[in-house]
Amino acid sequence: MAKEISGYLKLQVKGGQANPSPPVGPALGAKGLNIMEFCKQFNARSQDKMGQVLPVLVTIYSDKSFDFVIKTPPAPVMLLEASKKKKGSPEPNRNKVGSVTWDQVKEIAEVKMPDLNAFTVESAMKMVAGTARSMGLRVTGTAPWEN
Repeated sequence: MAKEISGYLKLQVKGGQANPSPPVGPALGAKGLNIMEFCKQFNARSQDKMGQVLPVLVTIYSDKSFDFVIKTPPAPVMLLEASKKKKGSPEPNRNKVGSVTWDQVKEIAEVKMPDLNAFTVESAMKMVAGTARSMGLRVTGTAPWEN
């Protein structure tokens, strides 16, 4: 028989670096989960993505057990890495702080594909490009579908 789900918890944790300190410990402890067990499992499953910010969806069951799904890194984090900037523009419509190429946008879109509600890489690229523009990043070159 399937376990009864008592709730969900969303966290953003650096890959391979989960520890019981805030924000992980208090969030899991408030739900009555085994914090160290989560940290061990998360660190083991995210070794290949060391240091990247990873969203995690924790499914909490009524017997205080849990499962979790690790999502792909957020698009803004990946765009900042690609543009080699620390943060986006405070006024993205006026001040552009950097730029990314369509090739970089395509790479990010291909990585994000499982978590986006897009059926083609082209539509995923448009979503990522929109995120870049809203952060104050310029998308340089011509879009592949405009050729």
